[in-house]
Amino acid sequence: MTPMRTARIGVDIGGTFTDLVLHDEARGITHTGKRLTTPEAPSRAIIEGIGRLLAETGTEPEQISAIVHGTTLVTNTVLERTGARVGLIATDGLTDQIEMGRETRYDTDNLFQPAVPVIVPRDLRRGVIERILADGTVHTPLDVAMLEAQLRSLVDAGVEALAIAFMNAYRNPEHELRAKAVAERLFPNLPVTISSAVAPEIREYERTNTACVNAYVQPRVRGYLDRLTEELAAMGFAGDLSIMLSSGGVTTIEEAKAFPVRLIESGPAAGAIAAAHIARKIGEDHLISFDMGGTTAKMCLIENATPHVKHDFEAGRLERFKQGSGLPLKVAVVDMIEISGGGGSIAAVDKLGLMKVGPRSASSVPGPVAYGLGGTEPTVTDADLLLGYLNPEFFLGGEMALRLDDVRSAIAERLADPLGMRGADAAAGIQGIVNESMAAATRMHLAEKGKDPRDYTMLAFGGAGPVHAYALARLLGVRRLVVPMGAGVISAFGFLVAAPAVNDSRGYFERLERVDWQHVSGLYGEMEARARNMFAAMGARADDIQIEYAADMRYSGQGFEITVPLPENCLEGGRTDAVREAFQTRYRQLFNRSVENIPVEAVNWRLSASLPAQDISLAHNVRDEPAERGTRDVTFPGHGPVPARVYNRYALQHGVRIEGPAVFEERESSFIIGPEAVAEVDEHANLVVTIDYANAAHGG
Repeated sequence: MTPMRTARIGVDIGGTFTDLVLHDEARGITHTGKRLTTPEAPSRAIIEGIGRLLAETGTEPEQISAIVHGTTLVTNTVLERTGARVGLIATDGLTDQIEMGRETRYDTDNLFQPAVPVIVPRDLRRGVIERILADGTVHTPLDVAMLEAQLRSLVDAGVEALAIAFMNAYRNPEHELRAKAVAERLFPNLPVTISSAVAPEIREYERTNTACVNAYVQPRVRGYLDRLTEELAAMGFAGDLSIMLSSGGVTTIEEAKAFPVRLIESGPAAGAIAAAHIARKIGEDHLISFDMGGTTAKMCLIENATPHVKHDFEAGRLERFKQGSGLPLKVAVVDMIEISGGGGSIAAVDKLGLMKVGPRSASSVPGPVAYGLGGTEPTVTDADLLLGYLNPEFFLGGEMALRLDDVRSAIAERLADPLGMRGADAAAGIQGIVNESMAAATRMHLAEKGKDPRDYTMLAFGGAGPVHAYALARLLGVRRLVVPMGAGVISAFGFLVAAPAVNDSRGYFERLERVDWQHVSGLYGEMEARARNMFAAMGARADDIQIEYAADMRYSGQGFEITVPLPENCLEGGRTDAVREAFQTRYRQLFNRSVENIPVEAVNWRLSASLPAQDISLAHNVRDEPAERGTRDVTFPGHGPVPARVYNRYALQHGVRIEGPAVFEERESSFIIGPEAVAEVDEHANLVVTIDYANAAHGG
């Protein structure tokens, strides 16, 4: 008898660890796993990790209904420039637009500023005679003979993928669709991306760039997903494999292979979705999501249990914090700030004799010194160990013993001795630098939105997040801190609570008073039909699909727009006044002002369709074992080494109240609170911490 498919698995590949969560609602099982990432073959850690989860839970592969996965493959491919050899077909005379960009400098103080590398070199760009006007009418027909000649020229030059981007194709894709059909007829094995499919929005540079990046990563992503599918099938998995989108939704494997550029931030998005899920559970509508893993730290605002989403993203920046130094893309992504601060971030002395942490990372290979896998340069994780934050005998639940003596030697040799300081002070310096970097990035991210971190609760997760959360909260002046059960694998948990979703858009630029609402209804009808067809292929019920409309709008004369949720039934009869008022309201929320008597323009029309997310929990049955594990010396910000009580988190009962200093240990992470903090276990097994700044030596 074939077992019922009731289990689901979420898999997150990070720079250092691959995290897994298995949930089986029928059996009431939620089980976590963590393995070192295998960068040379990412799927190996997935297969090995799933195999272990199945063995530990007594689950057969045939019982898995779905696996949801997020990957950094797209990001890494763009950063490392290891994608396909791409050719570009553009409107004749516009082939250099991806090189010209916005014709601005991203670093006005650097006379020797390097140019942003383009995805498609000039010798692989070809122009074709055609022209569609801004209103969508055909001015010059597509020259098919010229197109065929240019296609043959590119294939002879060795292109492995093709991008097609014609002027104003967002308004009328007729020529791009015809060009794609010609390319597929002549070269059926050549992957083809058209800009009107991947980013049907105004702005030629961004739309063309998005098509080029999609083509650039497509062969590699297809190969990876095909191999993963085959390896999962070989182990007996016959369920659905889904992929996390950068916007926080989940899509099918075929959609992921067709539009891989939409996966560029899929891993980090999962953490924000998990944070939003927990925010709903605990009734928190103002939350800072703090996700710190092995290579990076991510911060995201969660308001009303929803992460902020933006519709543009800059990939592969030459300078991480300098806008314009990367490749601008028109994709929906969870709005977060990311810094190169993780457990594997390497600390070193720079040319000026100052300590510096990151951006280099030890990753999983060779890893921090403490892992004993060949790493020789001290990292943030090594500092955490030396300061008492980590238990060398209980890392990964005791599976990996950490090498404290090796860490002492490495920090002394590479940092403390050259700087003339004690090893403990050097470790505290590593901590201080990475924490201040994260605090500065968070302040900047919130300030850009007119927010004050002191008005928010912080939710900390990731393998290193709970370790640094208390110090970061103090730097930001955050008074309430929440650490969920299973914090070290929360991103993988996010894959299981993310809703299958479709985010679509159509470009139609017009002043509100001149909008053809019948045309807009047609655009939404087209987008909704596409979304419903995709959900139908997933076996979803039509009644479960949730549809939301929005539009990108601006005052006439402005260069950029804001996304405005549209009121219900606004398309019926063209309720222009209601749409304008929605824009004014959203504008006031963002900028604390609005402008009267200036026309409002609509630029893009957006649709979001989703299915209900599954409501699951990482709460566990409290283990019948001692909660206290003795004490050990821990160095806290503002305090020298002090004895801190150590607790087995799995044995803490609901309602337990613990005063700091204290350390809470679980399999995938450790959480530390200082003398000014009190932690309580809530009904969802979260540790909820209150920081008393009145009694703090210093604070926010």
